[in-house]
Amino acid sequence: MNMSSRLRYRMRRAARLPLLSPRQWRRRVGTWAGAVLVALLALGFARAADRAQDVFGDALAGRPLLIFVLAPAGFALSVWLTRRVFPGAQGSGIPQTIAALHMTEQAAIDRILSPRIAVGKIVLTLLGLLCGASIGREGPTVQVGASAMHLLGRALKLPRLDLQRSLVLAGGAAGVAAAFNTPLAGIVFAIEELSHSFEARTSGTVLTAVILAGITTLALAGNYTYFGFSRAELDLGAGWLAVVLCALAGGLAGGAFSAALVGAARGLPWAVGRWVGRYPVVFAALCGLAVAAMGIASGGATYGTGYAQARAVVEGSTHMSPWFPVLKLLATVASYLSGIPGGIFAPSLAVGAGIGQWVAGLIPSAPSGAVVLLGMVGYFSGVVQAPITATVIVMEMTDNQRMTIPLLATSLLAFGVSRLVCRRPLYGALARRFLLAMSRKA
Repeated sequence: MNMSSRLRYRMRRAARLPLLSPRQWRRRVGTWAGAVLVALLALGFARAADRAQDVFGDALAGRPLLIFVLAPAGFALSVWLTRRVFPGAQGSGIPQTIAALHMTEQAAIDRILSPRIAVGKIVLTLLGLLCGASIGREGPTVQVGASAMHLLGRALKLPRLDLQRSLVLAGGAAGVAAAFNTPLAGIVFAIEELSHSFEARTSGTVLTAVILAGITTLALAGNYTYFGFSRAELDLGAGWLAVVLCALAGGLAGGAFSAALVGAARGLPWAVGRWVGRYPVVFAALCGLAVAAMGIASGGATYGTGYAQARAVVEGSTHMSPWFPVLKLLATVASYLSGIPGGIFAPSLAVGAGIGQWVAGLIPSAPSGAVVLLGMVGYFSGVVQAPITATVIVMEMTDNQRMTIPLLATSLLAFGVSRLVCRRPLYGALARRFLLAMSRKA
Protein backbone atom coordinates (compact mmCIF):
# COMPACT_ATOMS: atom_id res chain seq x y z
CA MET A 1 0.00 0.00 0.00
CA ASN A 2 1.55 3.29 -1.14
CA MET A 3 1.62 6.54 0.85
CA SER A 4 -1.50 8.07 -0.76
CA SER A 5 -3.52 4.89 -0.21
CA ARG A 6 -2.54 4.75 3.45
CA LEU A 7 -3.47 8.40 3.85
CA ARG A 8 -6.89 7.88 2.31
CA TYR A 9 -7.43 4.81 4.51
CA ARG A 10 -6.56 6.74 7.66
CA MET A 11 -8.82 9.62 6.65
CA ARG A 12 -11.74 7.22 6.14
CA ARG A 13 -11.10 5.65 9.56
CA ALA A 14 -10.89 9.08 11.18
CA ALA A 15 -14.20 10.08 9.57
CA ARG A 16 -15.86 7.18 11.38
CA LEU A 17 -14.76 8.42 14.83
CA PRO A 18 -17.63 10.08 16.78
CA LEU A 19 -15.74 13.34 17.25
CA LEU A 20 -14.73 13.64 13.60
CA SER A 21 -17.61 12.01 11.74
CA PRO A 22 -19.38 14.53 9.44
CA ARG A 23 -22.62 12.56 9.85
CA GLN A 24 -22.42 12.76 13.64
CA TRP A 25 -21.65 16.48 13.53
CA ARG A 26 -24.61 17.07 11.20
CA ARG A 27 -26.85 15.36 13.74
CA ARG A 28 -25.35 17.31 16.64
CA VAL A 29 -25.74 20.68 14.95
CA GLY A 30 -29.26 19.75 13.88
CA THR A 31 -30.18 18.82 17.46
CA TRP A 32 -28.74 22.09 18.78
CA ALA A 33 -30.68 24.08 16.20
CA GLY A 34 -33.83 22.15 17.07
CA ALA A 35 -33.47 22.93 20.79
CA VAL A 36 -33.13 26.64 20.02
CA LEU A 37 -36.18 26.44 17.75
CA VAL A 38 -38.23 24.77 20.52
CA ALA A 39 -37.25 27.56 22.92
CA LEU A 40 -38.26 30.21 20.38
CA LEU A 41 -41.61 28.51 19.81
CA ALA A 42 -42.22 28.23 23.57
CA LEU A 43 -41.38 31.89 24.18
CA GLY A 44 -43.53 33.05 21.28
CA PHE A 45 -46.39 30.86 22.49
CA ALA A 46 -46.05 32.24 26.03
CA ARG A 47 -46.19 35.85 24.88
CA ALA A 48 -49.13 35.15 22.58
CA ALA A 49 -50.95 33.46 25.48
CA ASP A 50 -50.36 36.47 27.73
CA ARG A 51 -51.65 38.76 24.99
CA ALA A 52 -54.74 36.57 24.47
CA GLN A 53 -55.59 36.85 28.16
CA ASP A 54 -55.10 40.63 28.05
CA VAL A 55 -57.49 40.88 25.09
CA PHE A 56 -60.01 38.70 26.92
CA GLY A 57 -59.77 40.90 30.01
CA ASP A 58 -60.26 44.06 27.95
CA ALA A 59 -63.31 42.55 26.24
CA LEU A 60 -64.98 41.82 29.60
CA ALA A 61 -64.04 45.11 31.25
CA GLY A 62 -67.34 46.65 32.33
CA ARG A 63 -69.25 43.86 30.54
CA PRO A 64 -68.88 40.76 32.75
CA LEU A 65 -72.06 39.11 31.41
CA LEU A 66 -70.56 39.04 27.91
CA ILE A 67 -68.85 35.83 29.03
CA PHE A 68 -72.16 33.98 28.65
CA VAL A 69 -71.89 34.59 24.90
CA LEU A 70 -68.13 34.53 24.49
CA ALA A 71 -67.36 31.27 26.30
CA PRO A 72 -70.05 29.03 24.72
CA ALA A 73 -69.37 30.42 21.23
CA GLY A 74 -65.58 30.11 21.65
CA PHE A 75 -65.75 26.57 23.03
CA ALA A 76 -68.09 25.47 20.23
CA LEU A 77 -65.88 27.03 17.54
CA SER A 78 -62.75 25.47 19.03
CA VAL A 79 -64.22 21.97 19.08
CA TRP A 80 -65.59 22.38 15.54
CA LEU A 81 -62.15 23.45 14.29
CA THR A 82 -60.49 20.64 16.23
CA ARG A 83 -62.67 18.00 14.62
CA ARG A 84 -62.80 19.45 11.11
CA VAL A 85 -59.46 21.20 10.57
CA PHE A 86 -57.05 19.93 13.26
CA PRO A 87 -58.19 16.39 14.13
CA GLY A 88 -56.04 14.99 16.93
CA ALA A 89 -55.20 18.38 18.46
CA GLN A 90 -57.61 18.06 21.39
CA GLY A 91 -56.44 17.64 24.96
CA SER A 92 -53.23 18.47 26.76
CA GLY A 93 -50.55 17.21 24.39
CA ILE A 94 -48.53 15.33 27.01
CA PRO A 95 -50.46 12.03 26.68
CA GLN A 96 -50.02 12.24 22.91
CA THR A 97 -46.28 12.75 23.31
CA ILE A 98 -46.02 9.80 25.69
CA ALA A 99 -48.01 7.68 23.24
CA ALA A 100 -45.67 8.67 20.40
CA LEU A 101 -42.67 7.56 22.48
CA HIS A 102 -44.21 4.10 22.80
CA MET A 103 -45.21 3.67 19.14
CA THR A 104 -43.20 1.70 16.60
CA GLU A 105 -45.19 2.48 13.45
CA GLN A 106 -43.64 5.48 11.75
CA ALA A 107 -46.83 6.62 10.00
CA ALA A 108 -48.74 6.76 13.31
CA ILE A 109 -45.96 8.80 14.95
CA ASP A 110 -45.95 11.17 11.98
CA ARG A 111 -49.68 11.77 12.42
CA ILE A 112 -49.46 12.56 16.13
CA LEU A 113 -46.42 14.83 15.77
CA SER A 114 -47.39 16.45 12.49
CA PRO A 115 -46.93 20.17 11.75
CA ARG A 116 -50.70 20.52 11.30
CA ILE A 117 -51.43 19.31 14.84
CA ALA A 118 -48.62 21.46 16.28
CA VAL A 119 -50.07 24.56 14.61
CA GLY A 120 -53.58 23.59 15.70
CA LYS A 121 -52.39 23.12 19.27
CA ILE A 122 -51.06 26.68 19.40
CA VAL A 123 -53.93 28.36 17.57
CA LEU A 124 -56.72 26.59 19.43
CA THR A 125 -55.11 26.99 22.85
CA LEU A 126 -54.93 30.73 22.18
CA LEU A 127 -58.59 30.65 21.10
CA GLY A 128 -59.49 28.95 24.37
CA LEU A 129 -57.72 31.66 26.36
CA LEU A 130 -59.51 34.32 24.31
CA CYS A 131 -62.86 32.96 25.48
CA GLY A 132 -62.02 32.40 29.15
CA ALA A 133 -61.20 28.68 29.24
CA SER A 134 -59.37 27.45 32.34
CA ILE A 135 -56.42 25.93 30.48
CA GLY A 136 -52.63 26.21 30.35
CA ARG A 137 -50.14 26.26 27.51
CA GLU A 138 -47.43 24.00 29.00
CA GLY A 139 -48.90 20.67 27.88
CA PRO A 140 -49.41 21.93 24.31
CA THR A 141 -45.85 23.30 24.39
CA VAL A 142 -44.56 19.80 25.16
CA GLN A 143 -46.28 18.38 22.07
CA VAL A 144 -45.17 21.31 19.92
CA GLY A 145 -41.57 20.82 21.08
CA ALA A 146 -41.76 17.08 20.44
CA SER A 147 -43.22 17.73 16.98
CA ALA A 148 -40.47 20.19 16.07
CA MET A 149 -37.73 17.73 17.09
CA HIS A 150 -39.51 14.84 15.37
CA LEU A 151 -39.60 16.77 12.10
CA LEU A 152 -35.92 17.51 12.56
CA GLY A 153 -35.21 13.82 13.03
CA ARG A 154 -37.06 13.00 9.84
CA ALA A 155 -35.08 15.67 7.99
CA LEU A 156 -31.81 14.25 9.32
CA LYS A 157 -32.95 10.77 8.21
CA LEU A 158 -32.03 9.09 11.46
CA PRO A 159 -31.61 5.38 10.75
CA ARG A 160 -33.01 3.92 13.98
CA LEU A 161 -36.26 4.44 15.86
CA ASP A 162 -34.45 4.84 19.19
CA LEU A 163 -32.53 7.84 17.80
CA GLN A 164 -35.78 9.42 16.62
CA ARG A 165 -37.33 8.69 20.01
CA SER A 166 -34.48 10.46 21.80
CA LEU A 167 -35.17 13.60 19.77
CA VAL A 168 -38.90 13.49 20.59
CA LEU A 169 -38.06 13.08 24.27
CA ALA A 170 -35.58 15.95 24.08
CA GLY A 171 -38.16 18.16 22.38
CA GLY A 172 -40.73 17.54 25.10
CA ALA A 173 -38.19 18.20 27.85
CA ALA A 174 -36.97 21.37 26.16
CA GLY A 175 -40.59 22.50 25.84
CA VAL A 176 -41.11 22.23 29.61
CA ALA A 177 -37.78 23.92 30.33
CA ALA A 178 -38.54 26.86 28.05
CA ALA A 179 -42.23 27.17 28.96
CA PHE A 180 -41.52 27.49 32.70
CA ASN A 181 -37.90 28.75 32.51
CA THR A 182 -37.09 25.69 34.63
CA PRO A 183 -34.29 23.66 32.99
CA LEU A 184 -33.93 21.18 35.85
CA ALA A 185 -37.68 20.52 35.79
CA GLY A 186 -37.44 19.79 32.06
CA ILE A 187 -34.88 17.06 32.68
CA VAL A 188 -36.77 15.57 35.62
CA PHE A 189 -40.05 15.67 33.68
CA ALA A 190 -38.46 13.73 30.83
CA ILE A 191 -37.23 11.08 33.26
CA GLU A 192 -40.23 10.78 35.57
CA GLU A 193 -43.19 11.40 33.28
CA LEU A 194 -42.37 11.15 29.58
CA SER A 195 -40.03 8.17 29.45
CA HIS A 196 -40.09 6.73 33.01
CA SER A 197 -36.38 6.00 32.56
CA PHE A 198 -33.10 7.63 31.69
CA GLU A 199 -31.23 5.54 29.18
CA ALA A 200 -27.60 6.32 28.41
CA ARG A 201 -28.31 6.63 24.69
CA THR A 202 -30.87 9.41 25.23
CA SER A 203 -29.42 11.23 28.23
CA GLY A 204 -26.92 13.34 26.28
CA THR A 205 -29.51 14.44 23.75
CA VAL A 206 -32.03 15.43 26.43
CA LEU A 207 -29.47 17.30 28.53
CA THR A 208 -28.09 19.16 25.52
CA ALA A 209 -31.54 20.16 24.29
CA VAL A 210 -32.61 21.41 27.73
CA ILE A 211 -29.40 23.38 28.25
CA LEU A 212 -29.64 25.09 24.86
CA ALA A 213 -33.36 25.80 25.34
CA GLY A 214 -32.54 27.27 28.74
CA ILE A 215 -29.75 29.44 27.33
CA THR A 216 -32.06 30.72 24.59
CA THR A 217 -34.76 31.54 27.14
CA LEU A 218 -32.28 33.37 29.36
CA ALA A 219 -30.91 35.34 26.41
CA LEU A 220 -34.33 36.48 25.18
CA ALA A 221 -36.45 36.68 28.34
CA GLY A 222 -33.93 37.02 31.16
CA ASN A 223 -33.67 35.02 34.36
CA TYR A 224 -37.29 35.47 35.43
CA THR A 225 -39.52 33.33 37.66
CA TYR A 226 -43.22 32.91 36.90
CA PHE A 227 -44.35 33.20 40.50
CA GLY A 228 -41.85 35.78 41.64
CA PHE A 229 -39.23 35.22 44.32
CA SER A 230 -40.29 33.47 47.50
CA ARG A 231 -38.06 33.63 50.58
CA ALA A 232 -40.47 31.69 52.77
CA GLU A 233 -39.10 29.04 55.12
CA LEU A 234 -40.70 26.36 57.26
CA ASP A 235 -38.86 25.56 60.48
CA LEU A 236 -39.26 22.29 62.29
CA GLY A 237 -42.14 22.38 64.72
CA ALA A 238 -45.87 22.98 64.62
CA GLY A 239 -45.62 24.51 61.15
CA TRP A 240 -44.94 21.07 59.72
CA LEU A 241 -48.57 20.22 60.38
CA ALA A 242 -49.11 22.16 57.16
CA VAL A 243 -47.10 19.51 55.29
CA VAL A 244 -49.59 16.84 56.36
CA LEU A 245 -52.69 18.97 55.73
CA CYS A 246 -51.53 20.18 52.30
CA ALA A 247 -50.58 16.64 51.33
CA LEU A 248 -53.96 15.28 52.38
CA ALA A 249 -55.99 18.08 50.78
CA GLY A 250 -53.86 18.23 47.64
CA GLY A 251 -53.65 14.47 47.23
CA LEU A 252 -57.38 13.93 47.65
CA ALA A 253 -58.40 16.84 45.41
CA GLY A 254 -55.73 16.08 42.80
CA GLY A 255 -56.59 12.38 42.77
CA ALA A 256 -60.29 13.15 42.37
CA PHE A 257 -59.51 15.54 39.49
CA SER A 258 -57.38 12.92 37.74
CA ALA A 259 -59.95 10.18 38.32
CA ALA A 260 -62.63 12.38 36.76
CA LEU A 261 -60.56 12.99 33.63
CA VAL A 262 -59.51 9.35 33.28
CA GLY A 263 -63.12 8.22 33.74
CA ALA A 264 -64.33 10.73 31.15
CA ALA A 265 -61.70 9.48 28.70
CA ARG A 266 -63.39 6.09 28.82
CA GLY A 267 -66.65 7.79 27.86
CA LEU A 268 -69.47 9.37 29.81
CA PRO A 269 -72.02 6.81 31.03
CA TRP A 270 -75.36 5.76 29.58
CA ALA A 271 -77.36 8.03 27.31
CA VAL A 272 -75.24 11.05 28.25
CA GLY A 273 -72.19 9.55 26.57
CA ARG A 274 -74.13 8.74 23.41
CA TRP A 275 -75.58 12.26 23.31
CA VAL A 276 -72.14 13.86 23.71
CA GLY A 277 -70.73 11.66 20.95
CA ARG A 278 -73.57 12.74 18.67
CA TYR A 279 -73.47 16.47 19.50
CA PRO A 280 -69.89 17.32 20.57
CA VAL A 281 -70.12 20.98 19.52
CA VAL A 282 -73.31 21.53 21.54
CA PHE A 283 -71.71 19.80 24.53
CA ALA A 284 -68.69 22.11 24.22
CA ALA A 285 -71.00 25.13 24.28
CA LEU A 286 -72.62 23.81 27.47
CA CYS A 287 -69.17 23.39 29.02
CA GLY A 288 -68.49 27.00 28.04
CA LEU A 289 -71.64 28.06 29.88
CA ALA A 290 -70.43 26.17 32.98
CA VAL A 291 -67.05 27.92 32.80
CA ALA A 292 -68.83 31.27 32.42
CA ALA A 293 -71.01 30.60 35.48
CA MET A 294 -68.00 29.67 37.61
CA GLY A 295 -66.18 32.75 36.38
CA ILE A 296 -69.03 35.01 37.45
CA ALA A 297 -69.25 33.24 40.82
CA SER A 298 -65.52 33.78 41.40
CA GLY A 299 -65.49 37.40 40.28
CA GLY A 300 -63.52 36.47 37.16
CA ALA A 301 -60.71 34.70 39.05
CA THR A 302 -61.17 31.30 37.37
CA TYR A 303 -60.67 32.45 33.78
CA GLY A 304 -57.46 31.64 31.92
CA THR A 305 -54.27 29.99 33.09
CA GLY A 306 -54.42 31.16 36.70
CA TYR A 307 -50.84 32.48 36.68
CA ALA A 308 -51.81 35.95 37.89
CA GLN A 309 -53.88 34.58 40.77
CA ALA A 310 -51.24 32.08 41.84
CA ARG A 311 -48.45 34.65 41.69
CA ALA A 312 -50.47 37.13 43.75
CA VAL A 313 -51.12 34.47 46.41
CA VAL A 314 -47.43 33.42 46.47
CA GLU A 315 -46.30 37.02 46.86
CA GLY A 316 -48.99 37.69 49.49
CA SER A 317 -50.44 40.64 47.60
CA THR A 318 -54.00 39.29 47.59
CA HIS A 319 -56.28 36.95 49.48
CA MET A 320 -58.42 34.71 47.30
CA SER A 321 -61.90 33.53 48.26
CA PRO A 322 -62.00 30.14 50.04
CA TRP A 323 -64.14 28.98 47.12
CA PHE A 324 -61.49 29.85 44.54
CA PRO A 325 -59.72 26.44 44.46
CA VAL A 326 -63.04 24.59 44.17
CA LEU A 327 -64.35 26.81 41.37
CA LYS A 328 -61.00 26.79 39.54
CA LEU A 329 -60.86 22.99 39.73
CA LEU A 330 -64.39 22.66 38.35
CA ALA A 331 -63.71 25.21 35.60
CA THR A 332 -60.63 23.22 34.58
CA VAL A 333 -62.61 19.98 34.49
CA ALA A 334 -65.30 21.61 32.32
CA SER A 335 -62.67 23.08 29.99
CA TYR A 336 -60.90 19.74 29.57
CA LEU A 337 -64.07 17.69 29.11
CA SER A 338 -65.29 20.08 26.40
CA GLY A 339 -62.66 18.68 24.01
CA ILE A 340 -60.80 21.94 23.36
CA PRO A 341 -56.98 21.86 23.28
CA GLY A 342 -55.24 23.07 26.42
CA GLY A 343 -53.13 21.91 29.32
CA ILE A 344 -53.67 21.58 33.05
CA PHE A 345 -50.26 22.53 34.50
CA ALA A 346 -50.94 26.21 35.18
CA PRO A 347 -54.54 25.79 36.40
CA SER A 348 -53.38 23.03 38.75
CA LEU A 349 -50.73 25.28 40.28
CA ALA A 350 -53.39 27.97 40.76
CA VAL A 351 -55.74 25.51 42.48
CA GLY A 352 -52.87 24.39 44.69
CA ALA A 353 -52.07 27.97 45.66
CA GLY A 354 -55.71 28.41 46.72
CA ILE A 355 -55.56 25.22 48.80
CA GLY A 356 -52.35 26.41 50.44
CA GLN A 357 -53.91 29.75 51.32
CA TRP A 358 -56.89 27.93 52.85
CA VAL A 359 -54.60 25.67 54.95
CA ALA A 360 -52.55 28.70 56.05
CA GLY A 361 -55.68 30.16 57.59
CA LEU A 362 -55.99 27.03 59.76
CA ILE A 363 -52.40 27.24 61.05
CA PRO A 364 -51.66 30.87 61.91
CA SER A 365 -48.31 29.89 63.47
CA ALA A 366 -46.94 28.74 60.08
CA PRO A 367 -45.63 31.28 57.53
CA SER A 368 -48.44 31.72 55.00
CA GLY A 369 -46.01 32.07 52.08
CA ALA A 370 -44.47 28.70 52.86
CA VAL A 371 -47.86 26.99 53.23
CA VAL A 372 -49.00 28.33 49.86
CA LEU A 373 -46.00 26.63 48.22
CA LEU A 374 -46.87 23.40 50.03
CA GLY A 375 -50.43 23.62 48.73
CA MET A 376 -49.17 24.11 45.17
CA VAL A 377 -46.84 21.13 45.26
CA GLY A 378 -49.37 18.94 47.08
CA TYR A 379 -52.17 19.44 44.58
CA PHE A 380 -49.89 19.35 41.53
CA SER A 381 -48.32 16.10 42.73
CA GLY A 382 -51.78 14.72 43.38
CA VAL A 383 -52.81 15.51 39.80
CA VAL A 384 -49.79 14.31 37.82
CA GLN A 385 -48.49 11.74 40.36
CA ALA A 386 -44.93 12.78 39.56
CA PRO A 387 -43.65 13.96 42.96
CA ILE A 388 -40.09 14.86 41.99
CA THR A 389 -41.23 16.86 38.96
CA ALA A 390 -43.81 18.67 41.09
CA THR A 391 -41.20 19.58 43.69
CA VAL A 392 -38.63 20.80 41.19
CA ILE A 393 -41.16 22.87 39.20
CA VAL A 394 -42.49 24.70 42.26
CA MET A 395 -38.98 25.17 43.66
CA GLU A 396 -37.62 26.58 40.39
CA MET A 397 -40.69 28.70 39.60
CA THR A 398 -40.36 30.50 42.94
CA ASP A 399 -36.55 30.44 43.18
CA ASN A 400 -36.79 28.96 46.66
CA GLN A 401 -34.33 26.24 47.63
CA ARG A 402 -34.97 26.76 51.35
CA MET A 403 -38.25 24.86 51.01
CA THR A 404 -36.82 21.82 49.23
CA ILE A 405 -37.31 19.30 52.07
CA PRO A 406 -40.85 20.42 53.06
CA LEU A 407 -41.85 20.55 49.38
CA LEU A 408 -40.49 17.08 48.71
CA ALA A 409 -42.15 15.66 51.83
CA THR A 410 -45.51 17.18 50.88
CA SER A 411 -45.19 16.01 47.29
CA LEU A 412 -44.40 12.41 48.24
CA LEU A 413 -47.23 12.24 50.78
CA ALA A 414 -49.70 13.76 48.30
CA PHE A 415 -48.58 11.23 45.70
CA GLY A 416 -49.41 8.38 48.07
CA VAL A 417 -52.80 9.88 48.96
CA SER A 418 -53.64 10.48 45.31
CA ARG A 419 -52.88 6.84 44.47
CA LEU A 420 -55.64 5.81 46.87
CA VAL A 421 -58.13 7.82 44.79
CA CYS A 422 -56.73 7.38 41.26
CA ARG A 423 -54.66 4.23 40.91
CA ARG A 424 -53.01 5.16 37.62
CA PRO A 425 -51.08 8.36 36.80
CA LEU A 426 -53.18 10.76 34.76
CA TYR A 427 -50.93 11.19 31.75
CA GLY A 428 -50.04 7.52 31.54
CA ALA A 429 -53.69 6.48 31.70
CA LEU A 430 -54.69 9.04 29.05
CA ALA A 431 -51.79 7.91 26.85
CA ARG A 432 -53.01 4.30 27.07
CA ARG A 433 -56.53 5.39 26.12
CA PHE A 434 -55.08 7.35 23.21
CA LEU A 435 -53.07 4.35 22.00
CA LEU A 436 -56.17 2.15 22.27
CA ALA A 437 -58.21 4.64 20.23
CA MET A 438 -55.44 4.79 17.61
CA SER A 439 -55.34 0.98 17.34
CA ARG A 440 -59.12 0.87 16.78
CA LYS A 441 -58.86 3.38 13.95
CA ALA A 442 -56.02 1.48 12.29
